[in-house]
Amino acid sequence: MTDTPQGLDAIKQELLDAALIHVPFDGWSEAAFRAAIADSGVDAAMARAACPRGAVDLAVAYHLRGDDEMVRRLTETDLSAMRFRDRVALAVRYRLDAAEDKEAVRRGATLFALPPYAAEGSRLVWGTADRIWTALGDSSDDVNWYTKRASLAAVYGSTVLYWLGDESPDHAETTAFLDRRIGDVMQVEKVKAQVNKAWVLKPLMLGPNWLARQIRPPHRQPDRRLPGSVRPGLPERT
Repeated sequence: MTDTPQGLDAIKQELLDAALIHVPFDGWSEAAFRAAIADSGVDAAMARAACPRGAVDLAVAYHLRGDDEMVRRLTETDLSAMRFRDRVALAVRYRLDAAEDKEAVRRGATLFALPPYAAEGSRLVWGTADRIWTALGDSSDDVNWYTKRASLAAVYGSTVLYWLGDESPDHAETTAFLDRRIGDVMQVEKVKAQVNKAWVLKPLMLGPNWLARQIRPPHRQPDRRLPGSVRPGLPERT
């Protein structure tokens, strides 16, 4: 049945394949969506059922397809001999490689910069960061779950923007830019570790560190609609 979630997703992927040739010229627009319907031969009503927002849903599907390809390559790569920062950098490079057309990414960045879709764009970038950390085996169970993803989302987003304008061979300048950004994050983590170890500052960090350990990731909450929660047993504020 084509009206099942699996059937509608297959239709969406078919429309996406047909749309990609038009996106560099028309963007993720209604014109590109209509052209995809015509080229694919998908029934218009079924196309609207699969993509209620038209090309916006195709742009989301394009991003998620890239995430899937990145995870596939990561799972097929032996990372055991690599430093962790190099594993993160490799994941970001795999994600960039998964983009079939730089112009499609550019058009997507333009779309998700618009106020009606900015939240969607932020959610997609956060989702990419989450999939990278998950694929690399992150087991954070406190506020670090959030800080890791927030830091990587910032690194990934800035790297994509740099990559869009990079014309160096094999995007060597993007690779160097990415390494610098990851280095910046690692410096912050190094300073945090030094603060926690400093005997003068350690007593001052007991409260903040305890509170940070009470914050739970959303996938470990009873109600997943919330962005976070505090573990049971936290004293009520008076």
